[in-house]
Amino acid sequence: MDRSFRDVTGFAYRCLPLNMANAHGWMILNAAPFTAEWDGTAGLDGVRILSLSESEPLYAASHFGTGVLTFYVHALFRTEPGYDLMVTGPLNMPKDAIQPLTGLVETDWAPFTFTMNWIFTRKNTPVAFERDEPFCMIYPVTRGLLEAVEPEIRPMTSDPEVYEGYTAYAESRQAFKRDLLVPGSEAQRQEWQKHYFRGQTHSGATAPDHRTKLTLKEFKPVR
Repeated sequence: MDRSFRDVTGFAYRCLPLNMANAHGWMILNAAPFTAEWDGTAGLDGVRILSLSESEPLYAASHFGTGVLTFYVHALFRTEPGYDLMVTGPLNMPKDAIQPLTGLVETDWAPFTFTMNWIFTRKNTPVAFERDEPFCMIYPVTRGLLEAVEPEIRPMTSDPEVYEGYTAYAESRQAFKRDLLVPGSEAQRQEWQKHYFRGQTHSGATAPDHRTKLTLKEFKPVR
């Protein structure tokens, strides 16, 4: 799904990490357009919601108070054993005056639904959610993976191959940025360096499992 902020920051179309993250999960869409506003108080009535539709169901409510806008997810998700479900807002899709809260749910056993929650960051500021606008993004993660990781801090010079590749890249990057300011230069013609996008190091070596696109399977009804 495209992100509107990329229309005013054209470089984002070239940023492979951003594009890969944008596709790294499934979206849950809002059914009924509405506006919501928080008056700065902690009570349930501190969040006011105005539906802009007479037919579609409203998923949003003030359930927790303290400036939290809650979306009810009308589905029960089940993952394979050992997989949790990351539940968050649409990645790289910021909204003014409100921020998504992220949760991690053990969906391989829990017979419970979950809610998607956003918290207002500014009072007395109306926030709109349009029809079919994503309000939640989900993707599975392997349980226990982080605990299995053993992070280390080493000097880069301890791996000569990595250090040589990094310094070559850094020097090339600085030279490219300088040449971008030179009218008619090769750097201006290229506009941007494509090493990471192509999965190549500065020396031309290619990563064996480099990807530039994710194509996720759609949810299908099963009886």
